[in-house]
Amino acid sequence: MLPFEEDLKAAARIARQGLDENDPELSAVRDRVLAIDPTGKRFASVLRDTIDQLLHGEVTGRYDWKTLFKTEKTHAGTLVEINLQREFTFDDGRTMDYQIAGIEVDCKYSQQFGGWMIPPEAMGHLCLVVWADDYRSLWSAGLVRIRPEILNQGNNRDLKLTIKAEHRSKISWLWKDEPLPRNVLLHMDPADRTAVFASDSGQQRVNELFRRVQQQRIGRNAVRTVAQQKDYMKRVRGNGGSRSALRSEGIVIIGDYEKHRRVAQELNVPVPEKGEFVSVRVVRATARHAGAPQVVLDHQLWAVAEDTDPRETGPELPSTRAAS
Repeated sequence: MLPFEEDLKAAARIARQGLDENDPELSAVRDRVLAIDPTGKRFASVLRDTIDQLLHGEVTGRYDWKTLFKTEKTHAGTLVEINLQREFTFDDGRTMDYQIAGIEVDCKYSQQFGGWMIPPEAMGHLCLVVWADDYRSLWSAGLVRIRPEILNQGNNRDLKLTIKAEHRSKISWLWKDEPLPRNVLLHMDPADRTAVFASDSGQQRVNELFRRVQQQRIGRNAVRTVAQQKDYMKRVRGNGGSRSALRSEGIVIIGDYEKHRRVAQELNVPVPEKGEFVSVRVVRATARHAGAPQVVLDHQLWAVAEDTDPRETGPELPSTRAAS
């Protein structure tokens, strides 16, 4: 990080601390949320799952926010509020959505940054404002005390208002511009995506997904959307699934099991988080792979394949079944 970037971050921290000190309730809510989720990973996972829930890819095959109906987009804010409460077990509010640290907090979500619609009854209360953008793979969440002077004058029938752009600096950010778990199908090469969806067979589509998208985290929802079958996880496993079908091409599919995660770490490829997979083509390590990350599987050394490496049957991944 460059010196001036450190100065900017320090200034932001000082400004944020000043806001918190002037509002003890905001500080208490902030401390409580960060105590529950210090890294923000759980919060980000809720947002990812909520967007996927709206897309409902298992039935619709959709992966793009733009394909949602207007009514579905309108419902997104309610689903975010519900799913955050389920994840963090916030108490019900008496007048607002939640009670956090015994303090009334309203929750507002917008897919457009700054588009939070603030109802009249939130005046004087704290709001948890949340934003996520699937196209930029970013999200933010912050706390702000709603006061008349920070709001635009609205003309809508339900009297909901938005926060003035010049007053967004009053938001005390819990997390700002954090990475949202990537929507693999949305961001993959269009030609590859067309190839994935070309087959009428759910199993063939899943095979093509893991063949085309390598060394990237692939969430279960992407598999579910491609398979469009309730038993989508069966399409990944061995015994007829993608792990069996792609092994002859040297492709291994690493899951979120600890033994699998160690394989990813040793090969220096992305390590799958909960509910994720990483596909990678490997070859038996030779002198030309000297110095490259390697892992022992099936009593042999394996390395990540280069484009010029010939295909060969890959190894079995460590068993994840408990010993009997």
